[in-house]
Amino acid sequence: MHHPLHAALTRRRMISSLVGGSLLMPSIIGELLHGGEPAAAPVIDPLSPKAPHFPAKAKRVIFLCMSGGASHVDTFDYKPKLIADAGKKAPNGKFLKRPDFAFTPAGQCGMPISALFPHLATCADDLCMINSLKTDHNNHFEATLGIHTGSVTLARPSIGSWVSYALGTVNQNLPSFVVIAPHLPYAGGQVWSADFLPPCHQGTLLTPGAEPIPDLNRRLPSAALQTLELEMLQSLNRSHLAEHGGDPALAARVRSFETAAGMQLEAPAAFDLTAESDATMALYGLERGATTGFAWQCLVARRLAERGVRFIELIDTGAHDNWDSHGDMHEHVHQARNVDQPIAGLLKDLKSRGMLEDTLVVWTTEFGRTPFVENADNKGREHHSSCFTSWLAGGGAKPGLRYGQSDDYGIEVGERMVHLHDFHATILHLLGLDHERLTFRHAGRDFRLTDVAGTVVRDLLA
Repeated sequence: MHHPLHAALTRRRMISSLVGGSLLMPSIIGELLHGGEPAAAPVIDPLSPKAPHFPAKAKRVIFLCMSGGASHVDTFDYKPKLIADAGKKAPNGKFLKRPDFAFTPAGQCGMPISALFPHLATCADDLCMINSLKTDHNNHFEATLGIHTGSVTLARPSIGSWVSYALGTVNQNLPSFVVIAPHLPYAGGQVWSADFLPPCHQGTLLTPGAEPIPDLNRRLPSAALQTLELEMLQSLNRSHLAEHGGDPALAARVRSFETAAGMQLEAPAAFDLTAESDATMALYGLERGATTGFAWQCLVARRLAERGVRFIELIDTGAHDNWDSHGDMHEHVHQARNVDQPIAGLLKDLKSRGMLEDTLVVWTTEFGRTPFVENADNKGREHHSSCFTSWLAGGGAKPGLRYGQSDDYGIEVGERMVHLHDFHATILHLLGLDHERLTFRHAGRDFRLTDVAGTVVRDLLA
């Protein structure tokens, strides 16, 4: 749409005359004070919906990250020999430590799940459990980078950014990639960074609370005035983009501004839980009026998924606590209680709405914890990258499956290892993406999420 005033305005004159206090903050306005006269130009939207490489069931991802390193042998990897031989010497000379929590077969599939997850155990037949994951680093920072970007050493784009780049978004008023976290995780913003991909594919961070997105409310006197302002800005931005040969980075930056404007229209409704039924609130274990907690994160994730957000990551991390239980494994009780019912509620809610079929839910952590301890009376466990557990649900993953095994004590992968590159390749495949074809040219070479490795684990596919 072209307004009659456009012909008389330059970018600089128009921006200088805009009403103060609008959505376009001063830091953003400074980036727009360049360029000449407006001119119509067709521009490819970098966030427009794109077809996958091949048909697939999964259309979106909800990625659940348990920050700190959840213990595989205390949660989902049942090791009866570790129980029987507790206190004896492990092959490395340290002492074997028994799981602190009992395991019970769950669901018709009989999947063993520890007492830490009584609610999730009721969803066992929907889970695709992977007991043979392996990563490449024992430190939080590097391992967190690895599970998100495929690299434990160098900054690379997040898996959410890769999915946004590959598939775009079906809702132009919301970001394609959203991260909900109460505090920064290990590796900070690199967890959701687009790095060398166009910046519009970077994750948008939401912080649980009364105002998840700061400055979201409209500040102009009327919606009509704001619409006029944004139409003029859009026209001038597109002209400026045309003058620069449709530069992809500039196109992505312009698209980011447009998404920010659209969020004023759609985001408030996504965070408004007042219309949710009492039964739904109870399903998640969420008190009415609450604006924090993992239950709030999970319910908002479902609402964002309904509204077309492509990749939603929920990070469970506190200001002073997470799954890093060095001192006492009973710290896991608090962490599990925080997420167990909300995650089970999310799976059941998605399933009841027919959304689990095309929503891939991923539960993971950066590494596991040692099945052995330095001293026989140690109550905690250390970092363990050699073997850990994650699971998938929905989106074409095979339900009720327990894939791979660790050795008798959960120290090393016993059979059918799944490296983090294989894990990523499989997630992309479930979205209809060939991980070897999903590349981006940067610094003279083609990069991809799985680097130069990765194999799709086809036994995980329904």
